[in-house]
Amino acid sequence: MAEQKADSFVTTLTGPIQNIPVYRAGAFCVSDGANLGDGISHMDDMVPDDVYNLEPDATRQRLALRTSSGGNFHIAEGTELGTPGAALHLDCTMKLMPHDGTTTEALVLVEVDQEGNIADIYLLPLAQLLPKTDYTLVGIDRHSARRKFAQVACVSFTRGTHITLGSGAQVKIEDLQIGDKVLTRDDGVQAVRWIGQSTVRAHGDFAPIVIRSGALNNAGDLVVSPDHRLFVYQRSDQIGAGQSELLVKARHLVNGDSVFVQEGGFVEYFQILFDSHHIIYAEGIAAESMLVDPRTRPALPPELLEKLGAILPGHSTRDAHGLDVQKALLDRPDAIDLLRRASLR
Repeated sequence: MAEQKADSFVTTLTGPIQNIPVYRAGAFCVSDGANLGDGISHMDDMVPDDVYNLEPDATRQRLALRTSSGGNFHIAEGTELGTPGAALHLDCTMKLMPHDGTTTEALVLVEVDQEGNIADIYLLPLAQLLPKTDYTLVGIDRHSARRKFAQVACVSFTRGTHITLGSGAQVKIEDLQIGDKVLTRDDGVQAVRWIGQSTVRAHGDFAPIVIRSGALNNAGDLVVSPDHRLFVYQRSDQIGAGQSELLVKARHLVNGDSVFVQEGGFVEYFQILFDSHHIIYAEGIAAESMLVDPRTRPALPPELLEKLGAILPGHSTRDAHGLDVQKALLDRPDAIDLLRRASLR
């Protein structure tokens, strides 16, 4: 890994900044095994059956990312960790097992300097890691890392979600078929090109967000992936965004009451893909469909990417449907009520 040359410190970066919460390598150390005392490293240095522990005072910090024109990842400006402009590689997926016999996964990310040498290493858990808990390394996989990183970013609806068709009919997402005509806010009726489906543990970044019936004038409970963005049209600017058309991440609306995290067990996620990125209607709420960008592309089957290669560039404009609202504007207990009222007045 240290010998790998990278397009570090490039200037051609595209797309929005994406923030991910990670641990520094030294926060997750080997407490028993061949690498005793060492923090996480890249795949070639890891030894199966080593036991890891999370430091008691470890905290996750924000690593800001952008993608280059070639689809590679780079550390973005404003990051809490790393050097802005440096290349960042998805090294591998660690499969960890605590004493209760369950398994959890974490991604290892490696920052590379201008000479292609390792500058730093970070850990992105896909479920919560607990201090004072032994985690045995039971698997290491380089090939799945990019796909799993993509799945975290994919906007997904859960089983049972009602989608509005062009006819006005409400159909559960699991009953949708390729070619069904779905009503979009921005471009009339559009045909479904692909429907993705996966079942994952509902922990950490995969734990869904529940938006209770009525919270945003929705007819039924809406359960979506944490980074799924909802479209809100403000008739009056209640949150000071300075724009009427907003895109709001579900995770930024959590208040523990009308909007909350549903953690535990498993969740079945569905993704809807159209020729372009659209705003559709789910449980009466305007919400985005799947957006294909350099980060989410690996979540699609290779044969689909080949088939749809000519149309996927049309997905590149992430903010075409409104202002992507930052968490700071929504960091208040009445945010969901303000947005609900704003859409009515």
